[in-house]
Amino acid sequence: MSDDLERAAEVLDDAKEVALACHINPDGDALGSMLGLHLILRERGVKTVPSYSDPFVVPRRYRILPALDTLVAPAEFPLRPEVMVTFDCGSADRLGTLQPAAGGATVLINIDHHVSNTNFGTVNLVRPDAAASAQVVHELARHAGWKLTRDAAFCLYLGLATDTGRFQYRNTTSAVFEMAAELTRHDLPVDEINRVMFEEDSFSYLRLLADVLARTELDEERALVSAVLLQADLVAHGVGIEETDGLIDVVRRAEEADVACVAKEQPDGSTKVSLRSTGRIDVCAIATEAGGGGHRLASGFPFAGPPEAAVTWVKERVPAR
Repeated sequence: MSDDLERAAEVLDDAKEVALACHINPDGDALGSMLGLHLILRERGVKTVPSYSDPFVVPRRYRILPALDTLVAPAEFPLRPEVMVTFDCGSADRLGTLQPAAGGATVLINIDHHVSNTNFGTVNLVRPDAAASAQVVHELARHAGWKLTRDAAFCLYLGLATDTGRFQYRNTTSAVFEMAAELTRHDLPVDEINRVMFEEDSFSYLRLLADVLARTELDEERALVSAVLLQADLVAHGVGIEETDGLIDVVRRAEEADVACVAKEQPDGSTKVSLRSTGRIDVCAIATEAGGGGHRLASGFPFAGPPEAAVTWVKERVPAR
C-alpha cells in the first residue's frame, strides 16, 4: 500500500489536470471522498473535473456538501483523460456511463475500501480495512503532505460519517475516531451535518416509507427481513429514488433479523438490491454471486428481474438460523 500511495502522490503532484469520478447513484462516501480530493487538488493549483454517471442527481441529504456547484455533467467529462481517479467503485462498471473514460485514461488511480474490489486501476489504493473511501483519501493526503481546507475536511468527514453510520457500525475503530477528531478541528458544523444527513426527510418520503414498511416481511426461519420498493410507490408519493437511500437502514432495525434485504424496482423493470447483515451471514458472498459486491456486513447487487423475484433469489441463499 505504501508503494501505491507514493505512486499516486507522484502522479497527482505532477498532473496539470485530473478527471475524478465516483460510482453511479453516489452515496455520501462516494461524493465526499471525490469532492474532498477535488478540493485538495484545486487548492494546489491542479485543474480538476469531478463528475459521476447519469442519472446526474444529488440526493437531498447530500446537498449540504461544499463544491457541488463545481460538478461537471457526465456529457462534459473527458473521454481520454491523462489522469483519472475513481472513488468507492468496486469494479469499473460501477462508473456507469463514465466507464469508457476509465478505459481511455493513461493513468487510472482506483481509490476504494471494498473487499470485492477488482483492482481495475493502474494504481490501486484499495484498503478493505478502511471504514470508508474518505479514509483512504485522507491517508493519501497525509502521505503526500497535502494540507486540508475546511471544505475538504467537511467532505471527508461526511464520507466517514456515512459509511460508519455516524460512528455506530462495527467498522468504527480508533483510527476512525482519530481521523474524525482531526477533521473536526476545522470547525465543522457536526450538528448540522448529522441533522441533514440522518434526521431529515421529506414528508412525502415518510408517507412512502409507511407504505413500504406495511408490505415488509419477516422470514423467521432464515431471520431475514425484506422490503420491496416499487416504481408505483415513487410515482404515488412524488419521491425520487435517490431519496430512498436510507430505506435499508430502517428495515435493518428489525431485532429478529440477521439479514435485511431491500429490493428497489428500477424504471426499466430491473431491480437493485441492498443487503445488510449482523454478522452470521456474509452478504458480500451473496452479492458477488449476483455480480455485485461490497463488504461482509453491507453489500448490493443488480438483478435482471422484478424485485419480488430478487427477494426470492436472496432467500434461497440465506440458510436457516
